[in-house]
Amino acid sequence: MPELILVIEDEAAIVDFVERGLRGEGFTVASASDGIDGTAKALDDRVDLVVLDMMLPGRSGSEVLATIRDARPTLPVIVLTARGEVEDRVAGLEAGAVDYLVKPFALAELVARIKAQLRVALQAPTTTARSGDIELNLITREVRRGDLQVRLSTIEFELLTYFVHNRGRVLSRAELLNTVWGYDHDPGTNVVDVYVGYLRRKLSQGERRAPITTIRSVGYRLDDAD
Repeated sequence: MPELILVIEDEAAIVDFVERGLRGEGFTVASASDGIDGTAKALDDRVDLVVLDMMLPGRSGSEVLATIRDARPTLPVIVLTARGEVEDRVAGLEAGAVDYLVKPFALAELVARIKAQLRVALQAPTTTARSGDIELNLITREVRRGDLQVRLSTIEFELLTYFVHNRGRVLSRAELLNTVWGYDHDPGTNVVDVYVGYLRRKLSQGERRAPITTIRSVGYRLDDAD
Protein backbone atom coordinates (compact mmCIF):
# COMPACT_ATOMS: atom_id res chain seq x y z
CA MET A 1 0.00 0.00 0.00
CA PRO A 2 1.41 3.45 -0.89
CA GLU A 3 2.54 5.64 1.99
CA LEU A 4 0.01 8.26 3.10
CA ILE A 5 1.39 11.80 3.21
CA LEU A 6 -0.62 14.48 5.02
CA VAL A 7 -0.11 18.05 3.77
CA ILE A 8 -1.22 20.71 6.28
CA GLU A 9 -1.11 23.99 4.35
CA ASP A 10 -3.57 26.89 3.93
CA GLU A 11 -2.37 28.10 0.52
CA ALA A 12 -4.50 26.23 -2.03
CA ALA A 13 -1.99 26.68 -4.86
CA ILE A 14 0.79 25.08 -2.82
CA VAL A 15 -1.48 22.21 -1.74
CA ASP A 16 -2.45 21.53 -5.36
CA PHE A 17 1.20 21.71 -6.49
CA VAL A 18 2.39 19.34 -3.76
CA GLU A 19 -0.54 16.92 -4.06
CA ARG A 20 -0.11 16.49 -7.82
CA GLY A 21 3.62 16.05 -7.46
CA LEU A 22 3.42 13.48 -4.66
CA ARG A 23 0.69 11.49 -6.37
CA GLY A 24 2.87 11.43 -9.47
CA GLU A 25 5.54 9.80 -7.28
CA GLY A 26 3.12 7.08 -6.19
CA PHE A 27 2.15 8.44 -2.76
CA THR A 28 -1.37 8.66 -1.35
CA VAL A 29 -2.04 12.25 -0.26
CA ALA A 30 -4.47 13.85 2.20
CA SER A 31 -4.63 17.54 3.04
CA ALA A 32 -5.90 19.99 5.64
CA SER A 33 -6.15 23.77 5.30
CA ASP A 34 -6.04 24.75 8.97
CA GLY A 35 -4.33 23.68 12.16
CA ILE A 36 -7.43 22.21 13.82
CA ASP A 37 -8.32 19.87 10.97
CA GLY A 38 -4.64 19.15 10.41
CA THR A 39 -4.13 18.06 14.01
CA ALA A 40 -7.10 15.67 13.87
CA LYS A 41 -5.91 14.09 10.63
CA ALA A 42 -2.28 13.79 11.80
CA LEU A 43 -3.38 11.65 14.76
CA ASP A 44 -4.79 9.01 12.40
CA ASP A 45 -2.28 6.15 12.60
CA ARG A 46 -2.60 5.53 8.85
CA VAL A 47 -0.64 8.74 8.17
CA ASP A 48 3.04 7.94 7.47
CA LEU A 49 4.49 11.47 7.23
CA VAL A 50 3.29 15.06 7.64
CA VAL A 51 4.29 18.10 5.57
CA LEU A 52 3.43 21.02 7.85
CA ASP A 53 3.21 24.75 7.18
CA MET A 54 4.05 26.81 10.25
CA MET A 55 1.70 29.73 9.51
CA LEU A 56 -1.81 28.27 9.78
CA PRO A 57 -5.28 29.51 10.76
CA GLY A 58 -7.04 27.85 13.69
CA ARG A 59 -3.91 26.50 15.35
CA SER A 60 -0.34 27.46 14.59
CA GLY A 61 2.10 25.00 13.07
CA SER A 62 4.03 25.04 16.34
CA GLU A 63 0.94 23.95 18.27
CA VAL A 64 0.16 21.23 15.72
CA LEU A 65 3.75 19.99 15.91
CA ALA A 66 3.67 19.88 19.71
CA THR A 67 0.48 17.80 19.67
CA ILE A 68 1.92 15.38 17.12
CA ARG A 69 5.10 14.97 19.16
CA ASP A 70 3.07 14.15 22.28
CA ALA A 71 0.62 11.75 20.61
CA ARG A 72 2.73 10.21 17.83
CA PRO A 73 6.39 10.83 18.70
CA THR A 74 7.75 8.67 15.86
CA LEU A 75 5.69 10.30 13.08
CA PRO A 76 8.07 12.25 10.79
CA VAL A 77 7.14 15.90 10.22
CA ILE A 78 8.75 18.07 7.54
CA VAL A 79 8.13 21.77 8.15
CA LEU A 80 7.43 24.29 5.38
CA THR A 81 7.73 28.00 6.11
CA ALA A 82 8.36 31.36 4.51
CA ARG A 83 10.74 32.14 7.33
CA GLY A 84 14.33 31.56 6.33
CA GLU A 85 16.22 32.80 9.37
CA VAL A 86 18.53 30.35 11.10
CA GLU A 87 16.77 30.75 14.44
CA ASP A 88 13.43 29.81 12.87
CA ARG A 89 14.88 26.68 11.31
CA VAL A 90 16.50 25.71 14.59
CA ALA A 91 13.25 26.33 16.50
CA GLY A 92 11.33 24.05 14.13
CA LEU A 93 13.87 21.26 14.45
CA GLU A 94 14.09 21.57 18.22
CA ALA A 95 10.28 21.39 18.41
CA GLY A 96 10.42 17.95 16.82
CA ALA A 97 10.45 18.42 13.04
CA VAL A 98 12.75 15.98 11.22
CA ASP A 99 13.47 18.37 8.35
CA TYR A 100 12.86 21.93 7.19
CA LEU A 101 12.16 23.53 3.79
CA VAL A 102 11.90 27.25 3.13
CA LYS A 103 9.35 28.53 0.59
CA PRO A 104 9.62 28.67 -2.37
CA PHE A 105 10.98 25.14 -2.70
CA ALA A 106 11.55 22.67 -5.51
CA LEU A 107 9.15 19.74 -5.58
CA ALA A 108 12.01 17.37 -6.38
CA GLU A 109 13.77 18.39 -3.17
CA LEU A 110 10.62 17.86 -1.09
CA VAL A 111 10.10 14.42 -2.64
CA ALA A 112 13.71 13.47 -1.95
CA ARG A 113 13.43 14.54 1.69
CA ILE A 114 10.14 12.69 2.14
CA LYS A 115 11.63 9.50 0.75
CA ALA A 116 14.70 9.87 2.97
CA GLN A 117 12.59 10.33 6.11
CA LEU A 118 10.34 7.38 5.24
CA ARG A 119 13.43 5.19 4.89
CA VAL A 120 14.60 6.31 8.32
CA ALA A 121 11.15 5.66 9.83
CA LEU A 122 11.06 2.21 8.28
CA GLN A 123 14.38 1.30 9.89
CA ALA A 124 13.38 2.61 13.31
CA PRO A 125 11.98 0.06 15.74
CA THR A 126 8.28 0.38 16.46
CA THR A 127 7.76 1.29 20.11
CA THR A 128 4.01 1.91 20.21
CA ALA A 129 0.83 0.38 18.83
CA ARG A 130 -2.51 2.14 18.68
CA SER A 131 -6.15 1.46 17.92
CA GLY A 132 -8.35 4.53 18.24
CA ASP A 133 -7.82 5.91 21.76
CA ILE A 134 -6.07 2.75 23.00
CA GLU A 135 -2.29 3.03 22.98
CA LEU A 136 0.31 0.42 23.95
CA ASN A 137 3.95 1.13 24.68
CA LEU A 138 5.69 -2.04 23.50
CA ILE A 139 8.86 -1.24 25.46
CA THR A 140 7.47 -0.29 28.88
CA ARG A 141 4.30 -2.40 28.35
CA GLU A 142 2.16 0.48 29.55
CA VAL A 143 -1.39 0.78 28.20
CA ARG A 144 -3.53 3.90 28.06
CA ARG A 145 -7.08 4.52 26.95
CA GLY A 146 -7.40 8.23 26.39
CA ASP A 147 -5.92 9.95 29.44
CA LEU A 148 -6.23 6.94 31.74
CA GLN A 149 -3.66 4.24 32.36
CA VAL A 150 -4.89 0.63 32.14
CA ARG A 151 -3.04 -1.96 34.20
CA LEU A 152 -2.81 -5.35 32.47
CA SER A 153 -1.23 -8.67 33.32
CA THR A 154 1.37 -10.14 30.97
CA ILE A 155 -1.16 -12.37 29.18
CA GLU A 156 -3.71 -9.56 28.95
CA PHE A 157 -1.07 -7.31 27.39
CA GLU A 158 -0.05 -9.96 24.83
CA LEU A 159 -3.69 -10.57 23.95
CA LEU A 160 -4.44 -6.86 23.50
CA THR A 161 -1.26 -6.39 21.43
CA TYR A 162 -2.38 -9.12 19.04
CA PHE A 163 -5.84 -7.56 18.81
CA VAL A 164 -4.37 -4.12 18.05
CA HIS A 165 -2.02 -5.45 15.38
CA ASN A 166 -5.01 -7.19 13.76
CA ARG A 167 -7.71 -4.58 14.45
CA GLY A 168 -10.77 -4.92 12.24
CA ARG A 169 -10.06 -8.60 11.55
CA VAL A 170 -12.09 -11.43 13.05
CA LEU A 171 -9.77 -13.61 15.15
CA SER A 172 -10.83 -17.15 15.94
CA ARG A 173 -10.44 -18.59 19.42
CA ALA A 174 -8.04 -21.20 17.98
CA GLU A 175 -5.82 -18.49 16.47
CA LEU A 176 -5.73 -16.52 19.71
CA LEU A 177 -5.05 -19.65 21.73
CA ASN A 178 -2.17 -20.61 19.46
CA THR A 179 -0.62 -17.16 19.21
CA VAL A 180 -0.96 -15.88 22.76
CA TRP A 181 -0.82 -19.10 24.81
CA GLY A 182 1.11 -21.32 22.37
CA TYR A 183 -1.51 -24.09 22.38
CA ASP A 184 -2.11 -25.92 19.11
CA HIS A 185 -5.70 -26.83 19.94
CA ASP A 186 -7.70 -27.44 23.07
CA PRO A 187 -11.47 -27.51 22.52
CA GLY A 188 -12.05 -27.99 26.24
CA THR A 189 -10.56 -24.69 27.41
CA ASN A 190 -12.37 -21.38 27.74
CA VAL A 191 -9.22 -19.44 28.64
CA VAL A 192 -9.59 -17.14 25.60
CA ASP A 193 -13.13 -16.14 26.58
CA VAL A 194 -12.06 -15.60 30.18
CA TYR A 195 -9.19 -13.27 29.24
CA VAL A 196 -11.27 -11.39 26.67
CA GLY A 197 -13.67 -10.78 29.55
CA TYR A 198 -10.82 -9.44 31.67
CA LEU A 199 -9.77 -7.09 28.85
CA ARG A 200 -13.29 -5.84 28.33
CA ARG A 201 -13.68 -4.94 31.99
CA LYS A 202 -10.33 -3.17 32.19
CA LEU A 203 -10.77 -1.23 28.94
CA SER A 204 -14.32 -0.10 29.72
CA GLN A 205 -14.62 3.43 31.09
CA GLY A 206 -18.08 4.34 32.35
CA GLU A 207 -20.42 4.33 29.36
CA ARG A 208 -17.51 3.81 26.97
CA ARG A 209 -17.36 0.09 26.35
CA ALA A 210 -14.31 -1.89 25.32
CA PRO A 211 -14.36 -2.08 21.49
CA ILE A 212 -14.10 -5.89 21.37
CA THR A 213 -16.98 -7.45 19.43
CA THR A 214 -17.98 -11.09 19.82
CA ILE A 215 -18.49 -12.85 16.49
CA ARG A 216 -20.84 -15.70 17.34
CA SER A 217 -19.41 -19.21 16.85
CA VAL A 218 -16.15 -17.74 15.46
CA GLY A 219 -14.23 -15.49 17.84
CA TYR A 220 -13.62 -11.79 18.41
CA ARG A 221 -12.83 -8.57 16.57
CA LEU A 222 -11.23 -5.36 17.87
CA ASP A 223 -12.80 -2.24 16.38
CA ASP A 224 -11.27 1.22 16.51
CA ALA A 225 -12.07 2.82 19.85
CA ASP A 226 -13.34 6.41 19.95
